[in-house]
Amino acid sequence: MTSNMQKYLDKAQVLIEALPYIQRFNRKIIVVKYGGSAMVDESLKRRVIEDVTLLKLCGFKPIIVHGGGKEISKWVGKVGKEAEFINGLRVTDAETMEIAEMVLGRVNKSLVQLVESLGVRAIGISGKDGNLLQVEKKFSDGQDIGFVGDVKKVNAEILYDLLEKDFLPIICPIGMDEEYNTYNINADDAACAIARAMKVEKLAFLTDIEGVYKDPKDPSTLISELEIKEAKELITDGYIGGGMLPKLQNCIDAIESGVSRVHILDGRIPHCLLLEIFTNKGIGTAILNQKESRYYDGEQ
Repeated sequence: MTSNMQKYLDKAQVLIEALPYIQRFNRKIIVVKYGGSAMVDESLKRRVIEDVTLLKLCGFKPIIVHGGGKEISKWVGKVGKEAEFINGLRVTDAETMEIAEMVLGRVNKSLVQLVESLGVRAIGISGKDGNLLQVEKKFSDGQDIGFVGDVKKVNAEILYDLLEKDFLPIICPIGMDEEYNTYNINADDAACAIARAMKVEKLAFLTDIEGVYKDPKDPSTLISELEIKEAKELITDGYIGGGMLPKLQNCIDAIESGVSRVHILDGRIPHCLLLEIFTNKGIGTAILNQKESRYYDGEQ
């Protein structure tokens, strides 16, 4: 057998390996929270969008919820302000809110443009559209952090309608309160709220780390599968800190609210979404309900 023939057979094997996952998740809703370095690097950005587009064309029903923190900080600096954070949340005064909405809207339409260029119909919407994301003012350990919102209700019918009409929704994490004031929403929180409201099959976070570590200083302690009970124990025992703490808590809340699986992936790895969803071993951390396995063909 020639080396070229073996190369083609290897490609065929990858496609066959993906088959049970395509069958399992056909017509299922998947929420992808897109942020971090994968949004800044143009090459990675295209690959992420290619992944989501392929999921759509394979029969999945993906929804993208995007951030834009680095871009917001850049524009805040351009107007002579300094970005301020409390417990990982951006302090958002009225001027910063205006900048954030402008920047996130620009990011939103650039993603729509990229998806459309790959032959899939996309619609970019803000959480303000149709009152999709209804919020109340969020406090950080009792501290006032300005126009930062906590999602209280999701008008999921809007998203069901878009999916039914074969659109790929791309959501900008901006919402309104009962007085119609505009609030910035942490993109992780927005993605989780949407995933909980729709009880989606999968919620995937694209981050700047490989996944959840037992010891963040030791890459060999990366955890491939994590049941809710184990995740809670890691938090209680003090293994999880920094930005991973609220992210993991969001994952636990999502699973307990009916989301089947949550994945934490390194968005800096090209095509990380496909590798996690379509291969037997995956590459990130999957958070699961007790006694539920990520693997469907019996391979562990």
